[in-house]
Amino acid sequence: MIMTFVIAAIFAAISAILIVPLTGKTKEGDFKWGFKAAFFGGVFVLAFIVFGLIFYITKIDQNWTALWPAFFILAIIGSAFSAGLEQKVKLVVGVASVLFAGYMLLAPMLNANDKYDSAKMATKTELKAFDETKTPASVPPKYARNKMKKAFSQVPNTSYYELGNLQIQKVNGEFVYIAPVEFSDFWKWFKGNTSPGYFMVSATDSSANPKFVKSEMKYAESAYLNNNVERYMRLHNPTKIFNGDVQLEVDDDGKPYYIRTYGEFISARNGFAPKGIVMVDAASGNIKTYALKDVPAFIDGAVSPEAVSLQNSYFGKYVHGYFNTIFGKRDIKLPSDEGTEANVSPVFDEKGDMYYFTDFTSPKEGVDSMLGYSLTNARTGEGTYYTGNKDEAYMDSEGALQVVEKKFVEKKWEGSMPLLYNFYGEASWLVPVLDSNGFLQNYYIVSAANPEIAVTGATPNEALRQYKTVLSRTGASSTVNGSSSQEEKTTTGKVVRVYKEQNGDFTNVSFLLDNGDNYIVSTEVAPLAVYLQEKDKVEVTYINSTDVFLPVKELKVDGLLEKE
Repeated sequence: MIMTFVIAAIFAAISAILIVPLTGKTKEGDFKWGFKAAFFGGVFVLAFIVFGLIFYITKIDQNWTALWPAFFILAIIGSAFSAGLEQKVKLVVGVASVLFAGYMLLAPMLNANDKYDSAKMATKTELKAFDETKTPASVPPKYARNKMKKAFSQVPNTSYYELGNLQIQKVNGEFVYIAPVEFSDFWKWFKGNTSPGYFMVSATDSSANPKFVKSEMKYAESAYLNNNVERYMRLHNPTKIFNGDVQLEVDDDGKPYYIRTYGEFISARNGFAPKGIVMVDAASGNIKTYALKDVPAFIDGAVSPEAVSLQNSYFGKYVHGYFNTIFGKRDIKLPSDEGTEANVSPVFDEKGDMYYFTDFTSPKEGVDSMLGYSLTNARTGEGTYYTGNKDEAYMDSEGALQVVEKKFVEKKWEGSMPLLYNFYGEASWLVPVLDSNGFLQNYYIVSAANPEIAVTGATPNEALRQYKTVLSRTGASSTVNGSSSQEEKTTTGKVVRVYKEQNGDFTNVSFLLDNGDNYIVSTEVAPLAVYLQEKDKVEVTYINSTDVFLPVKELKVDGLLEKE
């Protein structure tokens, strides 16, 4: 806070110098130093108070470029009270302020190429195929938030608090949502002083119940005065350029920290490039600054979703400079606004690293085909752009949501948090489906290239099993039907366990053989599989893969003969 006082004092002194006519004389040739000293002191004190309040209340960065309009106005006023050389100097300051204003206004045109360069991404064709033994982080935040609200009675003095913003992250190897308990208003903060803790709920298991974690936090978003975590960060880092909201992160011991991304303008207070984070211990207020390369391992979202959303817009918009965004619009692609956090959606890869997902579409109205999609590493800010298979037209996230809406139009259910995956070699949208009250009803998987290929399931893994069966019978996916690197094999054995599940007009039959392997087949592929039972001897032709349930191409059951 001392630094803020120093900066406010410097700005106040400049203001006094600009306003007070230091060299002016009376008709008698008297400089009237006493009056000028009093005038200077009065202006200084007033300006010091005004600048101090502006810095404290708005939490703006304390760089002179943030307040150049004030210096312009003060220089013009000062020139009216002065004469001679002093008047000319102050007029020059005013003119310089006008020129700087012009530079500020022109900056978006001048730095468009620099913005694009700062957001350049590596280019690939498709994502790696998803490992079906894993469970995607597929619980939508709206549903997780509803569950946390219903569990809010776990919080002591409940009436003092409300639920804060959700943040997805990895804690002890598990993907979870974290939400701080925030103060309801100023008087509740004044009485309560500290927040009692935060909620945690699984981001992969929709049946998991939220858990309230007791961990007192003195610094919070909803706290006031110097306990407001944004203000606390600003007072300790007066000149840093922040972008995005503060986010709560917890380490593997459950200790909460608030972080915020800082960086630098591309030029003239325009554009943003992330450089690191400021981290505050929510209990003690211990504050540290880290460059992105040095961010602690437990921090998943070092780069704010707002900063990534900006980078996506730079990458898609300024591919051929500024004027192309107005005339021609060649090769421009617009990032989707269907993301769960600042138009991007956090996802995790097989290593547990967090990325922000965004799909891109055409600027042409009425077009719902996807031009590509990106994944940006949430710790480093490095992005990869995926073009997709150029021989196929992929629908974008908005199109996937429309498919879900049409599927459940009578129930008035809607999709939430559409995410693109490579399921069995097929680019596919996984969409959680919520009812009108925000409760999770099921999961919908639809092919991005073939919207008629779609399934629903109570869980992501159940939907995946059904999706594999549909793909194997349609031949849509080379990974499933074996036309790529996976080979067909034939085996015989005795059925140990069997499970049948209705899927539209057909039945999915999963069975375990005495060789220890699991198989899955649709009655569309093998109609007589509907009669399969334990102890049957079978001959199975299947796709040899690493899947838990191996897709069956042909099934022969001893004692059951199909009609020729």
